[in-house]
Amino acid sequence: MEREKRNDMSFSRKRSFTFGAYGGVDRFTCGDGTRPESVEDNILEALDSPTTGSKPFLSSTNNQRDAELFEIIVKLQGSRIDEQRCEFPLPLKSQLLHIGADLPLILPSKLGSYWIDPPLEKLRDVSPTSSHHGLDLESYDIMERDGEAKIYHEFFRSRYHHSFIAVDPSLGPLVLSVCLEEEENKLRVILRMKECSLHGTFSSSLFTNMPSAVELAKRLCDKVTVSKFDVVSYLKAPDLITAFDEHRVSSNFKFGVLYQKEGQFTEEDILSNNEESQKFREFLSILGDTIQLQGFTGFRGGLDVCHGQTGNEAVFTSFNGREIMFHVATKLPYTEADPQQLQRKRHIGNDIVALVYQDGQTPFLCDVIKSHFLHCFVVVRRVQREETAGGDAYQVSITAREDVPPFGPVIPDPPLFTDRLQLREFLLTKLINAEISCYKADQFSKLELRTRSSLLESLHNELFTRSRCMMGDTSIAAAPPSESMRGPSEGSGSFIENFKRAIRVRSHSFENLGVPRKNSSQKGKVDKDAESDGSGTAELKDQASPQEET
Repeated sequence: MEREKRNDMSFSRKRSFTFGAYGGVDRFTCGDGTRPESVEDNILEALDSPTTGSKPFLSSTNNQRDAELFEIIVKLQGSRIDEQRCEFPLPLKSQLLHIGADLPLILPSKLGSYWIDPPLEKLRDVSPTSSHHGLDLESYDIMERDGEAKIYHEFFRSRYHHSFIAVDPSLGPLVLSVCLEEEENKLRVILRMKECSLHGTFSSSLFTNMPSAVELAKRLCDKVTVSKFDVVSYLKAPDLITAFDEHRVSSNFKFGVLYQKEGQFTEEDILSNNEESQKFREFLSILGDTIQLQGFTGFRGGLDVCHGQTGNEAVFTSFNGREIMFHVATKLPYTEADPQQLQRKRHIGNDIVALVYQDGQTPFLCDVIKSHFLHCFVVVRRVQREETAGGDAYQVSITAREDVPPFGPVIPDPPLFTDRLQLREFLLTKLINAEISCYKADQFSKLELRTRSSLLESLHNELFTRSRCMMGDTSIAAAPPSESMRGPSEGSGSFIENFKRAIRVRSHSFENLGVPRKNSSQKGKVDKDAESDGSGTAELKDQASPQEET
């Protein structure tokens, strides 16, 4: 009995979670921190040894206990490792290692659910030595995540206008803004609903008299059933409305960068690379500048710029008015005893788009990196050209989940780049457009709808309360100022506080992603970038990811 108690106490369980991938592994260690290899070996030996002809190493009672323990280990580790790991099929792996011809940059998942551009059948006639025809840099257009987000700021803020609020029985909170453009003799209207915002202009000649707010709302959406709107009289309402309209607008982006060497097929191999080849460093210089994180004042993309807990260096660049931080796997902290490299995956696994640089001919498997957030990979391989004058070229391929819509710019045919400036323009534009397009995928669109609904309800309540106070409602004015009524300045108010709280909410997003809800200690803290850096992706990713603040 005493021996069994000592055996139970000799094991302590440590669990580590991969941030962004919601996976983890269970590791068993002895009380003194050493791994009980002899016990595991004895268990395996006892299980594999014949039942007759030799004397068992352990007693029958201990054999049963150890067999049960081994079974528990397999069950606990097996399902979660299967969730997070994607082993390259052994027959295919052995075949690829013996193929002499050039291999494609990307191979499809055996489960499907990803598209590849260019399609693999097109690559059969593409040779790295083919002549390259350049593309016009002006054709590299950056997508807008919300093309109508700045309409209010552009057409309403500088003109005399009115805003109205109501709660529709079927549509929920409504916020209506109306502006009279006398010089053009028309009315400009914006109707904000949970699902979307509708914008329209109407000629004043369509109305005999000045139309009511209800009439204008019904012209934009025939599903509106309210009979009246309340006027917004709060003087700083335009600040709150602008904050809501532009909550998805961002000028900051963060992308992962993975380094894949020859013969590396698994996530563990790719994330465990520490050495950077000269060619890889040259490629990083195309993306941006290598900066020291200590004291860095630009967009940090969740990296620690004070205590060095996320490494000492990173790659950063500014591009067309946008700041981009790259989470380079080889520059993130490396943990010797952790084959999963969770300190690296906690950042790259929380990115939506990652770039893969291949140093060799080994293809990248679409779903080899397990993450609920990574939806797109841009794969680049440096290839040799036969013409000595032409030098090396960079071959590019894209893969994304099947519910991610296609995005530009178009990959050239053949997909080769010899000009580094052109490659930079193409890659940065492609990465930004990839993230914006990924937000239209099913997982993210559901989270985005929930975020918008929460923010709109908060905006409506704030405008209603402030307007009643402005009109002298004694019942509200006499009430003590609650947290929802306080802000950094009187103009910021509760909507900004509710905006931040809505960003921090994660519980509902776990249900949408089909991920078991973690306990409170594993939900994580909001990334300060969501508040200080103004990242438009924060309200989505921080809702759904248990990303810690270092």
